[in-house]
Amino acid sequence: MRLECHPTGPRSCYDESKRLGETLCMAYRDRENVDVRIARIFNTFGPRMSVQDGRVVSNFILQALGDAPITIYGKGNNTRSFQYVSDLVDGLLRLMNSSYTMPVNLGNPDEYEIGEFAQLIKKMTGSKSEIKLVDGVKVSEGLQKTIKYFSAELKQRDFSTRNLYSPWNEK
Repeated sequence: MRLECHPTGPRSCYDESKRLGETLCMAYRDRENVDVRIARIFNTFGPRMSVQDGRVVSNFILQALGDAPITIYGKGNNTRSFQYVSDLVDGLLRLMNSSYTMPVNLGNPDEYEIGEFAQLIKKMTGSKSEIKLVDGVKVSEGLQKTIKYFSAELKQRDFSTRNLYSPWNEK
């Protein structure tokens, strides 16, 4: 069952940021009189994706190939759709070469429960992995770790050594 989009729902940050991006594209189109295409890209996988990607496909495959526990956060009954990278590229090319100006979903209509998807990967890799359901970090535990981190940061006498994140300063 899919959750309905809601501006204050549990997925609101994700949903609203995508909606904002689409709104900005449409406003730019109207103001500057240029063609735009809006692709809503669903989960994509294939060769050359980073092994450090951190999303479900790469995590499950790496865990299964190493016979490590395949970790599922939650009960494993949430669903996702997955598409192969060449299907995405074909869809993007078709969209770019079309005159269609409304948002287009680029994905696979078939959805898998995460637990079912883990079983499929385990079977296809011949893995001996167990499938392990794990609870997510509780908010209070996460806050405690964050408070400890900030406390340590405030104790720094030389503020130039503080861990101030800026993507422009990454090496």
